[in-house]
Amino acid sequence: MADIEKHEDEGAKAFDPRLARRLFAYLKPYRFRAALSVFLVIVSSLFEIAGPAITAIAIDLYVKPLQGANPMGVSRRAGDWLASHGWALDPISGINLTAIVYLFTLVGGFAILYSQMVLMNLMGQYIMYDLRRQIFTHLQRLDIQFFDRNPVGRLMTRVTTDVDALNDLFTAGFVAIFGDIFVLLGIVGVLFWMNWRLALVLFSITPFIVLVSIWFRRGARVTYRKVRARIAAINAFLQEHISGMSTVQLFNREEKEAEKFDALNRKHRDANIESIFYYAVFYPVIELIETIGVALIVWYGGGKVIQGTLSVGALVAFFQYSQRFYQPISDLSEKYNILQAAMAASERIFRLLDTPVHITSTGTLKAEHLESIEFRDVWFAYNDSGAAAASAAEATAPDWVLKNVSFRVNRGERIALVGHTGAGKTTVTSLLLRFYEPQRGEILINGIDFREYDLESLRRSFAIVQQDFFLFTGNVADNISLADPAISPEMIRTAALRVQADRFISRLPDGYASQVRERGAGLSVGEKQLLSFARALAFNPPVLILDEATSSIDTETELLIQEAIQTLLEGRTSLVIAHRLSTIRSADSILVFHHGEIRERGTHDQLMEHGGLYRRLYEIQYREAVAV
Repeated sequence: MADIEKHEDEGAKAFDPRLARRLFAYLKPYRFRAALSVFLVIVSSLFEIAGPAITAIAIDLYVKPLQGANPMGVSRRAGDWLASHGWALDPISGINLTAIVYLFTLVGGFAILYSQMVLMNLMGQYIMYDLRRQIFTHLQRLDIQFFDRNPVGRLMTRVTTDVDALNDLFTAGFVAIFGDIFVLLGIVGVLFWMNWRLALVLFSITPFIVLVSIWFRRGARVTYRKVRARIAAINAFLQEHISGMSTVQLFNREEKEAEKFDALNRKHRDANIESIFYYAVFYPVIELIETIGVALIVWYGGGKVIQGTLSVGALVAFFQYSQRFYQPISDLSEKYNILQAAMAASERIFRLLDTPVHITSTGTLKAEHLESIEFRDVWFAYNDSGAAAASAAEATAPDWVLKNVSFRVNRGERIALVGHTGAGKTTVTSLLLRFYEPQRGEILINGIDFREYDLESLRRSFAIVQQDFFLFTGNVADNISLADPAISPEMIRTAALRVQADRFISRLPDGYASQVRERGAGLSVGEKQLLSFARALAFNPPVLILDEATSSIDTETELLIQEAIQTLLEGRTSLVIAHRLSTIRSADSILVFHHGEIRERGTHDQLMEHGGLYRRLYEIQYREAVAV
């Protein structure tokens, strides 16, 4: 798992314009907010740039007035403008005015920055909402085969951690980049206007900052990808092992599984420690370079002040601008990492969103009256190698799960599918529900290819009780109806009564309103299966599929529901998969599967007289029952 994630991350580009265009398309519904945020951050940058200039004016005009033809342009121009407008202020009044103006820039900058951050965070939350909804909607449409091949923990990482990485881009990276660039350009322009020689002295250390930033970006990019790959591996491991904790404890695998988790956790820790190294080096080095820049300003600028070619206000302004100049550079390096995280996350998210949905609702017919189901020469393989077989010899390869399967079920018939585990019985029902599609042959509903039917309408015609049942977090009633408003409380209770589930539901503290914990924790296996059976009956479909439906119910409970099952199946088409052959003796026809083929078919009596595979299976179970 970790290797897969690592491979995906290592293939990501530093910046992919195609991904960026697609990513920023999510801004389109909120483009007004985004434009307003960019405008506000630019105004905020203007306030930030104005602060040191106001300080210089205050010092040069009122604290230490300019003498002679001092070259400090901004202070002299400000003084000339004030004088021309009748604002020739005394030192105290001038200091008060400049202090008020400086305070205004601080308060105004705060208000604008606050508004901008609120706008961007709101926009980020709306975009994350849209993106998570799109991912989950797409996940619900993907083929079952996709989930067979992708760990749940990995998919959860896409919806949670990866989406959060994009949130950082929209809230802390996208607009802030404009602000940092604008501040840098503004400071560079102001410094060269004030004193280009001193500006060159200050900028002489810029190449070192660039080199350190490049080193930091490269190293942080590699370590970030390691962290992402290893947290995805941890999520997948945790999801799998927490879901299967009973198996882990049953076979006393706690210590071994803890060792596996410790190895994954150690790799994640080491990757984070490696990333800490780059951060621990980068910021102190930047501060060191900043200090060198300040020392150069003291050395060169101080000398110019002594010579009378530079004002004290200009020197103080240079100190302030130098501090504000290095901060955006550090921020841009951090924003670069946010961008890298967003590129890597968006590549994985878009790869998921681009996963094609092969089984789609291409037909328009409604499966309202189901008269017949027919499998005609159906071949199916879960992998492509079997599907690609071109000759009869290749077609007998183990890749084929079903081989040349043909049978017909008419309305109201009860057909049983029996055979050894892995013979292909459950695959038949998966194909019928279009969870998968056959590589060869046809599946016909009422004599029409089942692809011609609307997918939702087709699946609504079936209800299935599987041996692997699933209960959702909620109450008992919602688990039976799946919160379908078309199923009334009376229908829920009737379904539960007919399968004898009402007996244990009525004993629960709140009856049908009792809460069901995750995966039905607290209920017995038999109780959970009865709820699953009631769920199938509540939807009242024309076709009922029982896939080992009574395998987890004790003998007494099974006897209680047999009569109800017979009543429910009367006039209803049904497919019953059972290992207990005694439960399907009354079936209209029994299909005996063996290695993906139908080897025998007929009623129970016919197959017993035939003396073939079915009779051997029945006699084995009979002897086992007698022995017990």
